Amino acid sequence: MEKIQKKFWLEKFDCFSIHGNESKKFLHGITTSNVINVNNNFSKTCWLTPNGALRGLLEIIFLENKLEIIILEGDTSEILDNFNKVIFPADDVALSDSFSVSRFQEVDEINSWKVNQPLLFKNENEEYEIYKNQLNLLNYDDLKFWKINQAIPSFKYEIDGKNNPLELGLTDLIDFNKGCFLGQEKISKIKNTAPLKQEIRVWNSKASSINLESENKNIYLNSSKDISVGKITSFYKLDHQIKGLAMIKKKYLEIGGYFYSEIYGKINIEKSIGSNFI
Repeated sequence: MEKIQKKFWLEKFDCFSIHGNESKKFLHGITTSNVINVNNNFSKTCWLTPNGALRGLLEIIFLENKLEIIILEGDTSEILDNFNKVIFPADDVALSDSFSVSRFQEVDEINSWKVNQPLLFKNENEEYEIYKNQLNLLNYDDLKFWKINQAIPSFKYEIDGKNNPLELGLTDLIDFNKGCFLGQEKISKIKNTAPLKQEIRVWNSKASSINLESENKNIYLNSSKDISVGKITSFYKLDHQIKGLAMIKKKYLEIGGYFYSEIYGKINIEKSIGSNFI
């Protein structure tokens, strides 16, 4: 039997450190995961607005004397500015300036992107070059399609200051039992009393020609365009294949067959293995 070669995601991200005895307590109160009680060295989490909208997708590295925060999606300056604003003078917490890290992670089409732990390099040293040259790295196009298939939300697209992490399939990055955190009141209300109105989905089109002159990002039930079922948030085109992400109204998710886009024609939607909903 032919051995399947492992594939890896390599990308550079902004990162910053949190120092001080109250670092965990501080991060625990402003992100969605349980930072106090963790069982491993890496944890993914969300940073929300006070209204519960996703504003940053973060990865926490727990080191002996500090925490390092990788900004997987979000605006680095915005995150650092807002974190600094909520540090009180009496808090034993300090933030570093941002720096860059190279992040390797094994990937596949079967498991969620949240499963495998990454390997990090702050410097492109000899060890980094060995990893880079020996691993089967996804090229730019394949990485774009893999991220779409995983429904990883992108800043300024799916992460638009309106969509919340429950709609974006990030429920498994929220600890509903840990107590207060930024945006917690709104998120708990949605979970307990207000069912989701929409969910993120992967869409694809095999249209031979697309109507790029149209700016209509709505998705319709059919070509008559009388019923809107959602909205396209992002796309990527490679040769004759077009894939993207969309927010689809929940009441239309059980309908089979195709939907219709004025730009991309007939489109098919599917749930991603990377998404987890309430």
